[in-house]
Amino acid sequence: MRGEWRFVLLSALKAGVPVLLGYVTLGIAFGLTLVAAGLPWWLSPVMAIFIYAGAAQFMAIGLMQRGAGLFEIALLTLLMNGRHAVYGLSMLGPFSKSGSWKPYLVFGLTDETYGLLTTVKAPASVDETKFYAAITALNQSYWVTGCLIGAIVGSALALDTTGLDFALTALFIVLLVEQVRAVRRVEPYAAAIAACVVALFVSPRNFLLIALALATGVLALLRARIEGKGGGGAAEAGPDSSAARAEGEARAEGNADAGPDSSAARAEGAAAASPDSAASNEGGGGA
Repeated sequence: MRGEWRFVLLSALKAGVPVLLGYVTLGIAFGLTLVAAGLPWWLSPVMAIFIYAGAAQFMAIGLMQRGAGLFEIALLTLLMNGRHAVYGLSMLGPFSKSGSWKPYLVFGLTDETYGLLTTVKAPASVDETKFYAAITALNQSYWVTGCLIGAIVGSALALDTTGLDFALTALFIVLLVEQVRAVRRVEPYAAAIAACVVALFVSPRNFLLIALALATGVLALLRARIEGKGGGGAAEAGPDSSAARAEGEARAEGNADAGPDSSAARAEGAAAASPDSAASNEGGGGA
């Protein structure tokens, strides 16, 4: 059992290196900002453990500075993190068999954790629930560590924190690159861009929540097409696509680096399958 968890944690650690770098850096920025605002240093690790919401924690600093009440802080946090409801709905299937881990997996479903869970697959010999739990727990440990370091350093030194919050933007860029490598279809990205444009005009203040809802709705309608079930020639593409994907899976399982490399291998297998699938779809009656 201990050896199994060691392998699970190692696999999750390799998959979450981008989050490690981003969370520690941004956590340090949060700790420094909190102390610079005149708040006690211990609030930084406490908020990281029990709230665990980067943007909401930064917002809370300003609210606490001006003496906002608990209800106001809770309501604004709920509105800011409303997008997580969309994440949760899309993870109902993967979390359905997670048992006692489910409450923590739901609590720890941050933007970056969601990006990893939907991009990186568990190694063949690893239980999926344990892999999800390891990624979620490690990601939170990175955030707690960064917040603690920032608070301690901020209490000892007076530092300029300007620009440190860009670490979150950089982290999203890294996760997007991984997503593009794993999902080589134009529909998800076209839906996301269109949803962002619409949300920008509808309500810039609620931009993220509206964009996520629109993109999720469009992708739900296009699900059959994206998964290859909507084309008339999908059945004919089966043997070649399956063989190519199987080859990619085999290469991924044999690779010692179980995280990003396995995603790349799967993506390569899917890419190898796509020409035959596309050819079959063209001849399948124009579904």
